[in-house]
Amino acid sequence: MRRALIVIDVQNEYVSGQLPIEYPPVQDSLRNIALAIDAAIAAEIPVVVVQHDAPEQSPIFAIGSDGWQLHASVAERKASHHINKKQASAFAGTDLAQWLAARGVDTLTVVGYMTHNCNASTIFEASHNGLTVEFLADAAGSPSYANAAGKASAEEIHRVFSTVFHSSFAAVASTEAWIAAVREGKALERDNIYLSAQRARNAG
Repeated sequence: MRRALIVIDVQNEYVSGQLPIEYPPVQDSLRNIALAIDAAIAAEIPVVVVQHDAPEQSPIFAIGSDGWQLHASVAERKASHHINKKQASAFAGTDLAQWLAARGVDTLTVVGYMTHNCNASTIFEASHNGLTVEFLADAAGSPSYANAAGKASAEEIHRVFSTVFHSSFAAVASTEAWIAAVREGKALERDNIYLSAQRARNAG
């Protein structure tokens, strides 16, 4: 097992900008992201930092704006590789797949923002490409949404996506559990679709 930690879009836009993370509380997830980075560095696990770019006229993530800047909790820590992206998945239009392959990485641990958007896109693509994926649910987060299709709270979005990830695409765990697994050289286990559905049926 060769892990890499990918830190997705931990930028000021999600903390003090126009797209604040609501659940889990952003200060909690920032603290856990920092803990995960520190643990990865201590264990000599490569850390990939991803930064989302938008055009200068964009209301969010405009290149050069304060919202576009990496949050200090990430900017002040050492990264093995830095990626700038323009689409949701950290693989789209970047060298991430090649960079991971060149280092023999077979397990990708995902933290950052947003659970349902860039994290989800990256998790799905990594899984489809044959990587084992881990997702640290308390080192990520979502805002609430409302549009023509309906409304969903930040807690609902984060919980539902985390549940779906764990059913097939990624082993979902806390930062504390992941750090313990790293120290012990153990893999995290995900669930499966059949058992996830059966438990829900039996509970009803």
